[in-house]
Amino acid sequence: MGKIEDKMEAAIEAVLFTMGESVPLERLAAAIEQDEETTYKIIKNMMDKYNRRHGGIKMIELEHAFQLCTRPEMYEYLIRVAKQPRKQVLTDVLLETLSIIAYKQPITKIEIEKIRGVKCDHAVNKLVEYNLVMEVGRLDAPGRPLLFGTTEEFLRSFGVQSIEELPVVQPEQAAEFQAEAEKEAQLKLNI
Repeated sequence: MGKIEDKMEAAIEAVLFTMGESVPLERLAAAIEQDEETTYKIIKNMMDKYNRRHGGIKMIELEHAFQLCTRPEMYEYLIRVAKQPRKQVLTDVLLETLSIIAYKQPITKIEIEKIRGVKCDHAVNKLVEYNLVMEVGRLDAPGRPLLFGTTEEFLRSFGVQSIEELPVVQPEQAAEFQAEAEKEAQLKLNI
């Protein structure tokens, strides 16, 4: 097999890998600029190579479409990885910011910063990245600042069906939290 055939195989493999689902023969033929008969021969040759190799991937045909997939005997390895939960570690700063957003939503970054007393750009951006917080609109005020609120993923992660199910902070708890925060702030100032 020559370099041209190798390049066409590589192109088909790249397309199938990237698409992640079956791709019709005619689309593969158009991608490598060949007729369907030639493309089919190239694909059959690739399938034979995958079968001889006995690797973790095979190529299958589904009604004149082709797809790369995992060999069934590799499933146990996939399950081991899939069973390990992706942990997103929420630092104290992220939890504090998330709590403010959850209880005060919709809320702007400026309002969060007034409550926390420090900049919150990084924390809010991280929470958006984790899909726990999202932009929910803009405040009708000068500069039209973004408003943030929690997502369905937040509800799922914290095991509640709606924001109304979040625990209510009792006034005596709020006073206790404020006293702790002031004490902690004072300790930081004395250091």
